[in-house]
Amino acid sequence: MLHSEKIYLRPFTEADTGALLNLFVKNKSFFEPFSSERKEDYYTLEFQKKAINSRQQHSKEDKAYHFGIFLTENNTLIGNINLFQVLRGSLQSAFIGYSLDKDHNGKGYTTIAAKLVVQYAFTELQLHRIEAGVMPHNIGSIRVLEKAGFHKEGIAIKNVKINGNWEDHQVLAIINPNDL
Repeated sequence: MLHSEKIYLRPFTEADTGALLNLFVKNKSFFEPFSSERKEDYYTLEFQKKAINSRQQHSKEDKAYHFGIFLTENNTLIGNINLFQVLRGSLQSAFIGYSLDKDHNGKGYTTIAAKLVVQYAFTELQLHRIEAGVMPHNIGSIRVLEKAGFHKEGIAIKNVKINGNWEDHQVLAIINPNDL
């Protein structure tokens, strides 16, 4: 478990299925403009349970690491953050992604979560580089990453298909300071 005074992160378990589904259903219209296309079965307990089990397997295989973001004061799930497309060999890198309940935005929780995951990636996983891609108009997400130590590297043109459209993404990255 990764923790700070306000939040903690931990891998999802099947016991989190209902809370995770509720998070996605509640924030469907808030998350969808920034997410790849999600079919209706995404919003079912069965799908979320399978997704949690799949993510647990990905962690065992060193392919991806998925964490819930929980409030320390009452253990409420308020978001998720993950490292995905973990590459070993000469790259030692991963991408970071996250989402936070709209009611908890602007309180610094995602920045804290990003810092915790970066620390985990560099100390526990021994990664060299973490990259993020953010639609340029998503200023809040860019600020989260910059506050967590990421630097802008450029724009990836028509990089990710979001809701049927190829969208540009601001590329940001952070390098393990032990590798500099």
